Amino acid sequence: MRLTSDSRGFEHHITIPRYTALRIGTLGAILSEVASYRDVHKQQLVQELFGR
Repeated sequence: MRLTSDSRGFEHHITIPRYTALRIGTLGAILSEVASYRDVHKQQLVQELFGR
């Protein structure tokens, strides 16, 4: 699955595998990529998404 965002004045694409369950490393890489794009720390993003 390919997601696109253009909220910061340029397009950013990320591809997420459509498996029933993602491996922890794959999920971590996706979260790191999104955190980098949003210019926040990965832990802050996890808190916002999952409340942890």
